[in-house]
Amino acid sequence: MEKILIVEDNKDMQFLLSNILKSEGYETLVTGEGKRALKETKRWSPDLALLDIHLPDMDGMAVLEDIKKLNKDLAIIMLTAYGDVKGAVQAMKLGAFEYITKPFDNDDLIITIKRALQTQNLSKEVQDLRKQLGEKTTSDLIVELTGESRSMKQILKQIDIVSPTNLTVVLQGESGTGKELVAQLIHKRSQRSDKAFVAIDCGAIPESLVESELFGYDKGAFTGADILKEGKFEQANKGTLFLDEITNLPDSTQAKLLRVLQEKKIVHLGGKKDIKVDVRIIAASNVDLPDVLKAGRFRNDLFYRLNEFPITVPPLRERKEDIPHLANRFLEEARKEFNKDKKVFSPEAMKALLDYHWPGNVRELKNSVRRAALLAELEKIAPSHLFLDNISESHSDLDNLSEQLDILAELKKGSSLHEIAGKEIDNIEQNIIRQALSLTGGNKSKAAKMLGIDRMTLYTRLSKYELK
Repeated sequence: MEKILIVEDNKDMQFLLSNILKSEGYETLVTGEGKRALKETKRWSPDLALLDIHLPDMDGMAVLEDIKKLNKDLAIIMLTAYGDVKGAVQAMKLGAFEYITKPFDNDDLIITIKRALQTQNLSKEVQDLRKQLGEKTTSDLIVELTGESRSMKQILKQIDIVSPTNLTVVLQGESGTGKELVAQLIHKRSQRSDKAFVAIDCGAIPESLVESELFGYDKGAFTGADILKEGKFEQANKGTLFLDEITNLPDSTQAKLLRVLQEKKIVHLGGKKDIKVDVRIIAASNVDLPDVLKAGRFRNDLFYRLNEFPITVPPLRERKEDIPHLANRFLEEARKEFNKDKKVFSPEAMKALLDYHWPGNVRELKNSVRRAALLAELEKIAPSHLFLDNISESHSDLDNLSEQLDILAELKKGSSLHEIAGKEIDNIEQNIIRQALSLTGGNKSKAAKMLGIDRMTLYTRLSKYELK
């Protein structure tokens, strides 16, 4: 039996409402005072409240606000005189489900109550489902990030520490190491977990569109802006915004982002009105941020504003003890997805996984295992199913490329070899890019991962050196 609290000071109206609701099978409790209504909301936990907008001891609006503080999900229907519709509309803005004017039709009252209770029950079901899915997703994230390596166990401890706070987090690590998984887990374990997690890849958006994506725009802001559009900050309001590859933001956007972080408000492109936003920022970069700062490609003040809690995610080649755990997990996921019989790695296949350099890190491992699960007809997965040789000709080639990258980094820092002309440095960089493209069969995304840069930076270099 659903319980309805009637808050109405008129005795005749109390009697009428109570009889109507009891005849429909509801349990009722009646009071004519706002203060007692608050006490009964705590004690009795009603499913719905009928609340008169005028009460002798408290304003109905104040009672509404206080009840919502006690139970934000409680359905409240306002009762108002015919000439006080404006006040009732204001009450709905404060969280009331609906308002009914006196005198009312009994059937309309019952229909409105049933609709409010159905809406409330549906909302509870959605919240329960989201909670279940959230717990499952959190579990999946933990499993995917867990391993035998000390470094990953340390990262999970860091996640536990920072998640409940509102500190801004900077994640560093090569492409494919799982930075977005870390960001999602921080969000899932935060006090914002019931709000949105919004991700944006700053390296995948043309420079001309970055600000409209982040901050939104008003209708008529530019050619083609036919409607008002919310930006990522508004979509993530009260939740978490994940800024992936943040070093790709243009200078002008970096300045605006810094201002938003300081003032906690945005302005649409083409707009004049300030819009308050409450967003937790998690930023990520696949290049070393201190090096980017030295090169003058990222604002120092923005870096120090973002870098409240840094986490570095190591590459897979530095935590190979995690490979068996991850590979077996990905294999089981793929087996279920493709409706395959039980699959296991042969000793030779596992050795191949452990010996491989993994320039694409965990993302590449997952793709390789999924492909093997699909191709393997027998129970055991063989090295040939993994196709690892398609990506790297040999470890010596990768080691040679790594050495050249180290030399190039030293040259750009202007260390002991600073006397070498810039043109010669460009020649070395061209040669390294050519090698990476050769090792990846011309795959630019994989070449960028191998070089430790994002795709946009690689495309810029290809254009500069007129490489294809």
